[in-house]
Amino acid sequence: MAKHRDRIEIVADVLKAAGHGTRKTRIMWMANLSYKLLRKYLDEAVTLGYLTISQEEYGVTDDGDAFLKKYVEYSNRYSSMERELENRKLEKQVLKKMCASDRTLESRATEENQGFSVTDQIRRPASRSGSA
Repeated sequence: MAKHRDRIEIVADVLKAAGHGTRKTRIMWMANLSYKLLRKYLDEAVTLGYLTISQEEYGVTDDGDAFLKKYVEYSNRYSSMERELENRKLEKQVLKKMCASDRTLESRATEENQGFSVTDQIRRPASRSGSA
């Protein structure tokens, strides 16, 4: 299922599409918006001072460029955090598998086949140092 964009993402997409002189149709196509949503976000970007209109073309202002720069920085940090969170989730899954009862039973069976248990391994160094 596709993720819905929030207002900030749509404004950024409109500004990216507008560049420094683009018509509505191209912005609509590049920002992947319906005409109704395009009008809404173009009006909002103009009101915020992020876009100017000249001869039916929209261009990004200095404030719009500043917003886009901040948005890109935010977006990069957010993506990095999402990847990091996904890595932590994978690590947790590995730990859960390591703690699963099936794994514990397999480990015990292997140790018994080798003739000693984990507790034997822990006790051996103590008994050796005590006999020396």
